[in-house]
Amino acid sequence: MPAPSPRLQWRSIAGGALVQEVDRGRITATELQVVTERQPSEAEGQAMLFAWKVVKHVKSNAVVLVRDGQTIGIGAGQMSRVDASRMAVLKARSSPVGCVAASDAFFPFRDGLDEVAQAGVRAVIQPGGSVRDPEVIAAANEHGIAMVFTGMRAFKH
Repeated sequence: MPAPSPRLQWRSIAGGALVQEVDRGRITATELQVVTERQPSEAEGQAMLFAWKVVKHVKSNAVVLVRDGQTIGIGAGQMSRVDASRMAVLKARSSPVGCVAASDAFFPFRDGLDEVAQAGVRAVIQPGGSVRDPEVIAAANEHGIAMVFTGMRAFKH
């Protein structure tokens, strides 16, 4: 095995190794693409940026719930985005009503978004890039949720 690099993360697996670049991507408020009818408030925007910093360090598939500068729920390492959404809500240490959610990869279907919406999440940050983005955006609009795309995936193995 080659010498470790500060830019690479190595994980041994049965019969080999998994190599992944360290996620050093940063995003600012001006880089966020609002894709819903409802614009996020300034406070929601700041909370989404914080949630994005958290979710990129959580094992994928990951959904993180944040409120008032605190992480209140994490759904991590799930086989599907909807399961990660359900887990984040179930593991929330307080009510998720009014929270923002971050997803480390796009929502491939609307069901994951529906899960966090039904729990009371008001805004979502995610990479976007799914062929079903229009369906997920429509779901966010139906729920009155503000949603932004980062254009940057934060998938961690």
